[in-house]
Parts: sequence; structure tokens; C-alpha cells
Amino acid sequence: MNSAGILAEAFERIHGTVHATVEGLAPDMLNARPDDDANSIAWLVWHLTRIQDDHVSDAAGTEQVWFAQDWASRFELPLPEGSTGFGHSSEQVASVTVTSGDLLLGYYDAVHEQSLAFIHGLDGRALDRVVDEAWSPPVTLGVRLISVLSDDLQHAGQAAFVRGALERRQAGPVRA
Repeated sequence: MNSAGILAEAFERIHGTVHATVEGLAPDMLNARPDDDANSIAWLVWHLTRIQDDHVSDAAGTEQVWFAQDWASRFELPLPEGSTGFGHSSEQVASVTVTSGDLLLGYYDAVHEQSLAFIHGLDGRALDRVVDEAWSPPVTLGVRLISVLSDDLQHAGQAAFVRGALERRQAGPVRA
């Protein structure tokens, strides 16, 4: 397996976790927060998708799916149009709600597809290309993609945990 294959496999694992977490949930569960300052499944999946869209499209030199396919207007969020969730306050987190899992997964799948198309075209040498000189040392494409994967895996896992916690809360206490 080459480096592009390894990266694609990692992104596919995120895809599986996101779908397993979101599918079958009603909007009230997607938008629920375990406590007043916690992240909802909707916010976690939206945020991991926005970060992937923002970072991968920048590295690929393509327009973000958020803008190119008009997802910004479909979500109708009371946030700046380019918001990714980075640095969000508790109030901003609460404002990210969805009317269905289909909306959330539609955007996620479109970003996933664009990311994989870019990744499948890479070779090992491409991963050494500097994509951000604002850091010391400068960030290469390989480091940027690993950063996106790490962030996405953490947030997908958090979303799965939130789903489990909400489902247990909804089921009530277990009686022996």
C-alpha cells in the first residue's frame, strides 16, 4: 500500500464512524448536548467536516465544498459564513443545529468525496510540499493531512460517545 492508500484508508475509517454515529438519529438527539457546555453530535460532525473541508481544499487549491455546493445556505447557521467551529463559545456551539441527519451526512459525504479524490492523486513526494509557512517549521502537506485526520478521529469518537451517553440516558436505568 502506498502513502495515498494509507491516507485514504484512514479517511474511510472516519467516514464509517460518522455514519454509524449519525444514522437513525432524530434531530433532537443530534442537537442535544449532554450538559449546557458540551458539544452536540451535530456540532462535532459539522466541525470535523468544516475543518476537513477548509484544510484539504486549501492544500488541494480547490474551493471549499461548503461554498461551491452552497451548503452554507442549506445549514442556515447564525454564524459567519466561513466559520469552522474553531474557538467557538458555548453559545456558538449551541447555535449549530440540524433539521436532519441527512443534511449533516450530505455535507460530510461531499467533503469526504472531494478529499478522497485529492488524496488518491498524491504520491509520496507530494506529501513533502510545504502548504503553510506561518509555522516553524513550515507545515508540509503530509503533516497537514495527519493533523486533519487526528482532529477528525477525535471528534468522530466524541460524537460516538455522545450518542451512547444520550441513548443510555433516554433508555433510563437498567434493572436487574
